[in-house]
This record gives sequence, C-alpha cells and structure tokens, in this order.
Amino acid sequence: MRVALVHDYLNQRGGAERVFAHIARAYPDAPVYTALHDPSLTSDFIDPSRVRASWLQRLPAVHQYFRYLAPLYPRVFEGFDLRPFDTIVSSTSAWAKGVVTPPAVTHVCYINTVSRFAFAYDAYVGGLVRRGATAPLAPFARRLVQRLVAWDRRAAERPTAFIANSRNVAQRVKHFYARDAYVLPAPVDLERFTVGAGRGDYALVVSRLLPYKRIDLAIVGCAQAGVPLRIVGTGPAESSLRSAARGTQTTFCGAISDAELNRLMGDARAVIVPGEEDFGLVPLEAAAAGRPAIALGRGGALETILPGVTGEHFFAAEPSALAAILSRFDSARYDARALRAHAEQFSAQRFIERLRAIVDEVHEQTKVRAREG
Repeated sequence: MRVALVHDYLNQRGGAERVFAHIARAYPDAPVYTALHDPSLTSDFIDPSRVRASWLQRLPAVHQYFRYLAPLYPRVFEGFDLRPFDTIVSSTSAWAKGVVTPPAVTHVCYINTVSRFAFAYDAYVGGLVRRGATAPLAPFARRLVQRLVAWDRRAAERPTAFIANSRNVAQRVKHFYARDAYVLPAPVDLERFTVGAGRGDYALVVSRLLPYKRIDLAIVGCAQAGVPLRIVGTGPAESSLRSAARGTQTTFCGAISDAELNRLMGDARAVIVPGEEDFGLVPLEAAAAGRPAIALGRGGALETILPGVTGEHFFAAEPSALAAILSRFDSARYDARALRAHAEQFSAQRFIERLRAIVDEVHEQTKVRAREG
C-alpha cells in the first residue's frame, strides 16, 4: 500500500496529537499532511521531515489564532493532492475527514469526535466568541457555523470507513452522519507514567483550557470541598479561569514536561475530568500512574472508568455534585496495581496492531469493489 496520513493540525500537545503519534508509528514511511505544524511542540511526536503543512503555515503568528481560521480549513484539506497514494489514514476532530480522493482510493478516518461546532455550538463555539477581543464576532459566528455544518456533513460521506475512539463517538457518528464505525479505543502512553504513591493532598486537572472542558466546575467544586486544585494545561480560557479561581486553593501549572506530569499525577489525591469527554484518555493516564479519577458520568468516561476500581463518576454537571464526591472520597481504597493493569489494556502496541488490521481489511474490501464495479 502507498499510504499517506492526514491530521487536523500539529501545533499543540493534546490527546488527539498523542494518539496521532501512534498512527504515525503504525505507518513510519507515510508522509503527514496537516493544516499547521509547530515542530517546537510536536517534533517528539512526529519527525518534522515527514510533515507537509498547508499554505496557512506562511501566515504571520498563525498559531496564536488558528482556532478562528475555521472558514479556511475546508478548502485547505480539499486542496491536498493525495493522488500518488492508494490508502489514506486520517485522524480528525473536525477537518481531516474532508480530504478528496479518487473513488478507488481507501480512506480510513480515525475520528476523535463528530465536529463540535456541529453538535455543541453553545459550549464550543459560543464559549470562544462571547468574551474579550472576539466578542464582536458573535453575531456572525452562528451563520458562519451553519455553512461549516453543511460542509461537515458532505465531508463525512467521503471516508471509506470510520474508526471511532469509543462507543460514545461511534454513536455520534451514527446519529449525526448516518455512518457505522469500527471502535478502537485510543492508546495510553504507558511508558510516560510510573505508579505513584499519592502523597499529595491536591486534586489534578490535565486539559486544554477551553470553555467546554468545564474546568470552571472543577475550580468551584474543589473550593466547596476544601480540596487544593492544580491545573495543567494552556488555552484561550486561561484568563477567565484565573479570574474564577481568585480566593481559592487553585494553582495553574501551565505546560509542563512529561516527567513533571508523571510526578504531579502520581502524587495526586485524584485526577478530575469535569467536562464530558469524547473518549476519556486522562482517566487512563491517571490509572497508568496508579491514581484514581473522578469524572462527569457522561460520554467516554463511562467507558474508561470502572466505578470503585479505577475511580468514580458524578452525574450532575454542577460544582456541588463534584464537591460531594470529593468530600467522601478515600483514595487509599484504590489498588494502584489494579489501576495500572486497567491502563495496560489500552497499550499502544494493541492499538497499532488493531489499526493496521482494520485498514488492511477496508483496503481489501475497496479493491474487491473496484474489481466488481
């Protein structure tokens, strides 16, 4: 097979980029097409020599405002020339599924979520344009997003097959795109974590600082429970979150090294996932470090947390619900060995083997249809 890989953008360090790094390892000779590339942030994920970034890369200071370039991404991905390849493996939360290929080409799309602007406008888009310098854009944003939603539905018809990162996302794909999807859970970078002792008194959030992540809920919930909170991550919601955290025991740690994250996670009383997640990778990373997680009982966290074994769920998206769990939470009752064993079920090697098997299967089906048609 002549394989090319496509990913939305490689200019940040999040769960989607870490998963894509394993997709890239599954196909080490394949070039990588993406809208934007910042090798200073992702060169340890992807060899920069493999990356083919779009013309957007030439815009000044583009990485600072890339989220506001949504109207340009459809044309960017449709413009990639993928004719030299017979197999495309894309990885997307929005855009990469929209690449255009000849009919006989196999396109397998690993989908992290249905585009959030299509099903969660108020939480995702509205949270980015209601305040600050972007507030004047709010009256125009909804009309713009309606056009993007129409494109998104057309783009979802293009892949030969979808692979969802969870049953939760597979259900969304079926509901919003009327497509079936294989299910292949995202992998955990087990080697990044060692089992910690949980000596700290704090709770930990590890997340991009975006409104829909509901880190504000964690700040208030921890304050109500009298539990110190540490937040790892950066993003456009940082200023508003710092304002919300005034007078609380909240520490913003920013972007930190893997070694520091391993230490913070391993010493945490618990890791908190306050918003609805597509898959729920952070609870598995916590388990790899031998620590339990407390997550909103919706979405992917229902698949990656075993209540009473690897963590707990709270079911109302309210600070008081989180505070109630924290007030009675006893981290000592969780067996670190059981937590690590749970995480090991999501190893990178298992992911790569299953991914290649699915892509091979779809590719063979494509060749059969081409011969018959």
